[in-house]
Amino acid sequence: MTPNDTDNPRSPQTVAPLNRPQPIVESHDLFRGHNEILISHDGTIYRMKITRQGKLILNK
Repeated sequence: MTPNDTDNPRSPQTVAPLNRPQPIVESHDLFRGHNEILISHDGTIYRMKITRQGKLILNK
């Protein structure tokens, strides 16, 4: 197979979209004045916390 072949051996799910910027969410919009939030993802609850040093920690 040459680089110019149109057949792609990878499935469409593994190909990343081109020229699509990732969305940016400001932390203050998520936390809204709190220093800890809970995030539900795929049936599991995660805790995201802002530390005293201003860093983010995500725990399951």
